Amino acid sequence: MRLYSVSPSKLLAWLDCPRRYRMQYLDRPKPAARPPRAHTSVGVATHHALRDFWDLAPAERTPAAVEQLVDRSWIDVGFRDPAQSTQWRIRTTRRVTAYLRGVDRDRQPLGVERTVSLRTEGLAVSGRLDRLDDRDGELVVVDYKTGRARLTDDDARTSLPMALYAVAVAGMFGRPCERVELHHLATGETLAHVHTPQTLQRKVAEAASIASDLRRADADFAELGARSPLFEARVSPICPWCDFRAHCPQGQRAGPEKSDWAGLEAGAPAGGHRPQ
Repeated sequence: MRLYSVSPSKLLAWLDCPRRYRMQYLDRPKPAARPPRAHTSVGVATHHALRDFWDLAPAERTPAAVEQLVDRSWIDVGFRDPAQSTQWRIRTTRRVTAYLRGVDRDRQPLGVERTVSLRTEGLAVSGRLDRLDDRDGELVVVDYKTGRARLTDDDARTSLPMALYAVAVAGMFGRPCERVELHHLATGETLAHVHTPQTLQRKVAEAASIASDLRRADADFAELGARSPLFEARVSPICPWCDFRAHCPQGQRAGPEKSDWAGLEAGAPAGGHRPQ
């Protein structure tokens, strides 16, 4: 069987909504997505600052350097006004600085925004993890979260991307990788789960099952295009956040569209196409 290439994001897009999957990955020309929201700007700037921090020499890893990294990475898009953008740039700098105070800054990660991949009999999965640590011989997959919603250890346990990254890392380095961690910058909490070989294989099987559905959907789209019945909208609380909402009447009926800065407010959801 020919390998089906997929990313964790592509798998999750199908689970979130087949209609959005079609518009994001199959439609040509691709429907125009809405401009990024403010929470996306905050998330991107945070990830870039945390990435570039590890390129600094250990002696240069200071709060002043963190402030410069955030300023350099800042994306002034989606905010209500310049004052809100400035407020969140300062808040993001403080969060990143506080987070890094709790990290061993002299211990270089094994990988930062590293692309990893795995192959099974019919599946090729590749994606980019935020950070890979080697803690005295234990490989740990780290994912940064910047959304407002609190997370739990169950979020780490059930995360399909993180489990797939752990399997990929183990194959690439020839060593077990079973611990996955969500680092939530808004609260300073670390949510962790230690997989077993059995739970990791169940996650690989889950990915293969989703990919099997995608194979069928892709083939149906190749034959019928947008007339295929396999791409019905999956109406859910995600709809008001969806980047392709303007092209989906069902999603528009799910409720009013969220403002560009709604993801910065208390009570905003997290995950999928929601604030990260």
